[in-house]
Amino acid sequence: MRQLTGTLERKQAYLLLVLPAVMIYFAVIAFPTIFSIVLSVSNYQGGAVFGEKANWSLVGFKHYLRMFKDQYFWISFKNNIWIMLMSLFIQIPLGFVLAYTIFRKLIVGREFFQTVIYMPTIISVIVVAILWQSIFSPYGPVTSFMRMFIPGWENKLVSHPQLAIVPVLFVMVWYYTGMYLIIFLANLQKIDQQVIESAQIDGANEWQMLKAIILPALSGVIVTTAILAISGSLRSFGLIWAMTAGNPARRTSVLALYMYDNAFKGAPNFPLANAISTFMVTVSFVFIVIAKKIEKRFGGKE
Repeated sequence: MRQLTGTLERKQAYLLLVLPAVMIYFAVIAFPTIFSIVLSVSNYQGGAVFGEKANWSLVGFKHYLRMFKDQYFWISFKNNIWIMLMSLFIQIPLGFVLAYTIFRKLIVGREFFQTVIYMPTIISVIVVAILWQSIFSPYGPVTSFMRMFIPGWENKLVSHPQLAIVPVLFVMVWYYTGMYLIIFLANLQKIDQQVIESAQIDGANEWQMLKAIILPALSGVIVTTAILAISGSLRSFGLIWAMTAGNPARRTSVLALYMYDNAFKGAPNFPLANAISTFMVTVSFVFIVIAKKIEKRFGGKE
C-alpha cells in the first residue's frame, strides 16, 4: 500500500513538473498550428473568430487550388528552391571548406579569417540588406567597378526580371556562410586529435583523412546543417523584404513574402495566407524527412 502511494505521488509530481511546459507548448505551437490549418480551409475575412458572432465557415481546399493557380506563387516557390539549393550546395560546402582550412591550420591568421567570415551573421539583416542594395544599385560600387573594364556598362542586375535574384543569392551566401563555418569548426574540434595524428603517421594524406575520418565523424552535423538550410530557405523574408521587397514585378518574391502580401497588403486574405503557411511547413517537413532518410541510408552518426 505504501509503495502504491509513493508511485502515485511520483506520478503527480511528474505531472506538476511537466504541465507548465505542455501548456506553453499547446498555447504557443500546437494551437496556432492547428488553427492556421483550420483557417486555410475556411472563408474567414476578419471579425469575430469564436462565439455566436463568428462570421466564418469551412469551405474546403478552395484557397489551396487558388494558390496553385497563381503564377506569383510558382515564382515565389521557384525562388525558395533556388535559395534552398544555394544553401545546400554552396553555403554548407563553403562553410565546411573554410572550417576545415582553419581547423587544419592550412592558412595563417586563422583567428582573423574566422572572425571576418562570421561577423556578417551578427549584423542586423535589415542593415545588411540596405547596405548591399546600395552596392548593387545602378549608381553603386558594382557599376563603377564594372565600368573600369567595360566602359558604358549598364547595371541591370536589380531591374532585370531574370537577373534580380542573383544579387539576393550572393548576399545570402555572404551573410550565412559564417554560421555554417562556426558549426563545422566547433564539431571538428571535438574529433580526437590522436586519430588524425595516427592516420598521418600511417601516411594518410589530406584527402584520405577527410574521406575516412572527418566526413564520417561529421555526418550527423552535415544533416543538421542541411535541416537548418532547408527550414531557413523556406522562411526567408527579412533580407529579401528589405533588399528588393519582391521586385521587380515580384520576380524576387519568396513564399514568406507572398504570404505577407496576401495577409497584410490591400484587402487581406487570411485563409490564403494560412494556406501558403501550411504549404511552407509541409514542404519543409518533407525535405527534412528526406534528409533524415539519406542520413540513415549512409549510416550517419554524431
